[in-house]
Amino acid sequence: MPLATSFEGKHGSVRYWVRAELYRPWLLPVRVKKEFTVFEHIDINTPRLLAPQAGTKDKTLCCWFCASGPISLSAKIERKGYTPGESIQIFAEVENCSSRVVVPKAALSQTQTYFAKGKARQLQQQMAALRGDTLPQGKSQSWDGKLLHIPPVSPSILDCPLIRVEYTLVVYVDIPGGLNLSLSLPLVIGTIPLHAFPNRTSSISSYCSSISWPERPEAPPSYSDLVVTEEQRWGCLERCDGSVVNEEDQGTLRAYITEFRYQPPPLYSEVDPNPEPGCGGQVVRRPDLCPSR
Repeated sequence: MPLATSFEGKHGSVRYWVRAELYRPWLLPVRVKKEFTVFEHIDINTPRLLAPQAGTKDKTLCCWFCASGPISLSAKIERKGYTPGESIQIFAEVENCSSRVVVPKAALSQTQTYFAKGKARQLQQQMAALRGDTLPQGKSQSWDGKLLHIPPVSPSILDCPLIRVEYTLVVYVDIPGGLNLSLSLPLVIGTIPLHAFPNRTSSISSYCSSISWPERPEAPPSYSDLVVTEEQRWGCLERCDGSVVNEEDQGTLRAYITEFRYQPPPLYSEVDPNPEPGCGGQVVRRPDLCPSR
């Protein structure tokens, strides 16, 4: 299995080092130890981590036999995977129909889980927080892409059997004198950032489908459809030295051009159609000049 990412926690850690020892006769051994850091790369450019996360919750406050109106909360983020240094765009809607004054908030929570001897211990701590405006009775509030910055944190550790590090975006309504209304959206903090697509929420397939591919090319014209003008035919009558063919040879060449200008090129053959006679009247075959055959 791959090596887990280096991590330093309150109840445990993941550390790596290289140790070398040199043994010498009649002398004390020399020992050297050097630590190094390991990162298990997590690519957030996968369909699972590019999928949006959303949820909805509501709660009714009760005080003895008197029940007030409900408090509803809905939140959505554009994807599940992020990297340190990015900002999470939070789209939320909070409606307060109760008789209390509430405050919507959001927080990035880190959960550390340690496993040893068949037991588990968890530790939660808040890495970043965001606060909205105070919401009085009968009012609603919308977050249209409110940004929560991700500080430099350790990447998620999901495959280690001893230590797990997980992240959650908690969008909640702070209710004074009562239990908060919380909505948790799972996150994965990776190491490979998001690629630059035209639309950050689109996947690779949607980006490729938006490209206008060229239509199927037309077939080239046939050899017999080529048109040769009179000027081009007379240009063929000039010699290599630039002199013009005399009138006696023009008729012969003109008849030759007229006869063969529309003819297709001859087929390829390894047998010479005009063989040269060899010794004893035998036909001499051309040598094969292609070394690949």
